[in-house]
Amino acid sequence: MIGLIQRVSRAQVDIAGETVGSIGRGVLLLLGVEKDDTEAKADRLLERVLGYRIFPDGVGKMNLSLRDVEGDLLIVSQFTLPADTGKGMRPSFTPAAPPELGEKLYGYFVAQAQKQQKEVRTGVFAADMQVSLINDGPVTFWLKA
Repeated sequence: MIGLIQRVSRAQVDIAGETVGSIGRGVLLLLGVEKDDTEAKADRLLERVLGYRIFPDGVGKMNLSLRDVEGDLLIVSQFTLPADTGKGMRPSFTPAAPPELGEKLYGYFVAQAQKQQKEVRTGVFAADMQVSLINDGPVTFWLKA
């Protein structure tokens, strides 16, 4: 399971011109599910996303987590993250989970996040989404579980 996290001032997801999820200060998570992923991997990635220290403390050092700052979380499914880009000029999606598994683990991840974090918003699995954000920093990290 792969998570691309971005520290944001705000972010939102639109589908067909309508906003389906938006947050203020927090983390935008682009979530990619691989074919060998499990609920245990989802739990591990969620722990890392919520606990990863990417927010500044009182002296400006990245020492605080999303939990610490009580920030918002926007979770967007991202089928292309697991792509194999090692050869050629076109990505291969063989590492990605089949849609049924991807949707199941995405739903599981969101449900677990909602139990642990106050403000959680999402996109829509497998939808054509437009994501906009103000990346604060910019700060972006690629996490894998």
